[in-house]
This record gives sequence, C-alpha cells and structure tokens, in this order.
Amino acid sequence: MVDNRKSRRLALLTSHKNRHIGWYMTTALPHLHHIGVLPADIDFMGHVNNARYLNWVQDAVLAHWNKLAPPETAAKYLWVALKHEITYRKPAFLDDDVIATVVLEKVQGARSFYDTVIKRGEEVLAEVKSSWCCIDAETLRPARIAAEIQEYFFRKD
Repeated sequence: MVDNRKSRRLALLTSHKNRHIGWYMTTALPHLHHIGVLPADIDFMGHVNNARYLNWVQDAVLAHWNKLAPPETAAKYLWVALKHEITYRKPAFLDDDVIATVVLEKVQGARSFYDTVIKRGEEVLAEVKSSWCCIDAETLRPARIAAEIQEYFFRKD
C-alpha cells in the first residue's frame, strides 16, 4: 500500500498528464513555488499550522498563473478557490525550505483543477487537489479561459 502511494506521488511529479488542445496532444507544465517557513506560520505545537498550507497553495497557484499567462491576460482575471482537498503527510518547521509543485490538470469552462505537492527535500509534506474559478476583474462574473490562453500552460508534444 505504501509503495503504491509513493508511486502515485512520483507519477504526479514526473509524468504530468497529457491532454488535447485542438488537434494536438499537450503535457501540463509544472510550476515550482519556493516557500519560506516564517515564525508566524508556527502554531502551539511547534510546527506549521495546517491552515497555512492552504495559503501556500493559493500563493503557488496564483504565481503559476501570473508566470505563464500573458501580463495583459493576467491583469484581466482574478481567481477564487472553490474547493481544496488536502492530505497532510508530515509537519513543516521553522526555517524549512519548502517547495510547492503545482500542476494544472485541466480547464473546464471557467474552472481550473490543480494538483499541488508540498515537499521538504524529497519528503512529501502535503498533497492538495483544488479547483478554482476564473473571474472577470471588471464584471466579477465567472469567465471561461480561452483555448489560446490555455496553451500557455501546456507544452505541445
């Protein structure tokens, strides 16, 4: 059972899912987001408070969007979280060097679905599946992500 979980985690980080955009196959581009653990992150138990992981996921997903989307597109849209499903594996501590690996799994209308793995070195601290809604910054209404924008987030195979 443990080997199976490790295999799934390794697969998530190394063989990002393929998908179709138009007529060609694509592969999701992972985004690495470095996280510094600060004193304010530590709770009464001496490790990072579980709620902070959700902030880290939000920061990582937004950094992914802002890095890959064209600047004029990034400025036109906002993102709100719809759902997070988080599995905590190990605690993080003050001054740990933590990295969140973000992979956009799919886009469906105005919704995007992400997998995020938070690690310290090779140790998996948490795994997060989340869904997000793209919002038009002017109207504050859900906005579909056009196929030509989606292409920035997936490599053509």
